[in-house]
Amino acid sequence: MHCVPALPHLMRRAQLEPLILKNQLTIFLHSLLNSVRDLAPIVLVIAFFQLAVVQQPIPNLGGLLEGALLVVVGLTLFVRGLEMGLFPLGEAMAYAFARKGSLMWLLVFAFALGFGTTVAEPALIAVANEAARVAAEGNIIAANDEARASYALGLRLTVALAVGVALVLGVFRIIKGWPVQYLIIGGYLGVMVMTLFAPPQIIGIAYDSGGVTTSTITVPLVTALGVGLASSIKGRNPMVDGFGLIAFASLTPMIFVMVYGMMI
Repeated sequence: MHCVPALPHLMRRAQLEPLILKNQLTIFLHSLLNSVRDLAPIVLVIAFFQLAVVQQPIPNLGGLLEGALLVVVGLTLFVRGLEMGLFPLGEAMAYAFARKGSLMWLLVFAFALGFGTTVAEPALIAVANEAARVAAEGNIIAANDEARASYALGLRLTVALAVGVALVLGVFRIIKGWPVQYLIIGGYLGVMVMTLFAPPQIIGIAYDSGGVTTSTITVPLVTALGVGLASSIKGRNPMVDGFGLIAFASLTPMIFVMVYGMMI
């Protein structure tokens, strides 16, 4: 007797599943076409210079085509993952902390989010390891694995700390409604001043560190945090107040890494 009411529900579910699957497949194919369109200019530029300027056949064409296919599929899956997972997660967390009304926990969450995502950034890991290798070759640090690992880890932690501080500042700006342009101008003035005092060997690394922080993991969550927070606070415009956190995340690492270079 208990199974009878469930039968219509199961029948409706069985009827809807093919439609849901078809809809998901359509969305995926549309995203796949968008990825092909986005990557097409890169392929055309490389092919033009290889064939028309260098005037040589493309080496390992089969491997390149296979790699390009993997890039297209990977980019498509990555974008769909952002849309389905990271963006909603960041916005939901921002809404939850805004409703909770606790400024301290919101700032702690912002710092932890910035620190955690930056430490895990593949681009930052690659740059830190390369910087450690070059520093060892230039006799700035000892030429052994322990010294290189320590230098790379210190650089990563410094950048992660800087991004955490940047998000705290950015969240506080959204709450207070401060204009973003004044903070950005002041920050770059600080970068210019620090450049005068920092060791020359660290300046280029510091500038590059500001760029690699805003990569695949950090950007989606930070953007979702800013937009979600601005949307949940009365009197804030998500278009005006929700964006700008990425600029802070790119700015503060330059200052922090130059300080790190002066200390070591």
